[in-house]
Amino acid sequence: MLAVVTGAGVRVGRAIAVALADAGYDLALHANDNITAATDLAAEIAKKGRRTSTHKADLSDPLQVERLVNELRERYPSIDVLVNSASIYVEKPFAEIDAAAYARMQQINLASPFFLTQGLLEPLKRSASPSVINIVDIAAERVVPRYAHYTVSKAGLAALTKALATELAPTIRVNGVSPGLVAMPVNWSESTKSGALGRIPLQRSGAPEDVAKLVVFLAREATYMTGQIVAVDGGWSAAL
Repeated sequence: MLAVVTGAGVRVGRAIAVALADAGYDLALHANDNITAATDLAAEIAKKGRRTSTHKADLSDPLQVERLVNELRERYPSIDVLVNSASIYVEKPFAEIDAAAYARMQQINLASPFFLTQGLLEPLKRSASPSVINIVDIAAERVVPRYAHYTVSKAGLAALTKALATELAPTIRVNGVSPGLVAMPVNWSESTKSGALGRIPLQRSGAPEDVAKLVVFLAREATYMTGQIVAVDGGWSAAL
């Protein structure tokens, strides 16, 4: 079995790749700025007896997305799982979001999952049980001030998940995972972190591994689930 994971170098993407390897999948790991971390991860996964490959691409560039698709299609005639995890999260007041910043956010967070899934349809269809899993965000429904372009991109990814689930059925299952606070943003102050934790019913942050466990479940066990977006947020979205 083979899984493709974008944004696999660090944080949530890395945890997903490790969990899938532990579940018996070989891995094709994508990264861009964190390609060195992805290469190190590939070596770590290889020690578990899994086959690995690494693929560098800047997902803000449509031509590099196309190149990544071609690389994967040439190397892997069959793909069992595609996890669209790569994304960017940039704080910027609405009045300061220019066309370039908006376009970059949408290209990485929404357009690249769209065209990676489209480009990999044929190898996915050759799998006995193909699955696409999009890493969304509770921000798709919970508006975060100063992140309007990010919120729009994740809301679009949630809509894309449901659209593809209906259009690609019954061959390919498409689901989403919607994390809450599972990896603290590096630029958050202690007071911001404390305020966020106070709004979470479980009163604590999660971990990337919490997302990874659900990804494995959706890939292997949830054979009668498609079009679903499952929150992993300690109850944050329920308390809104």
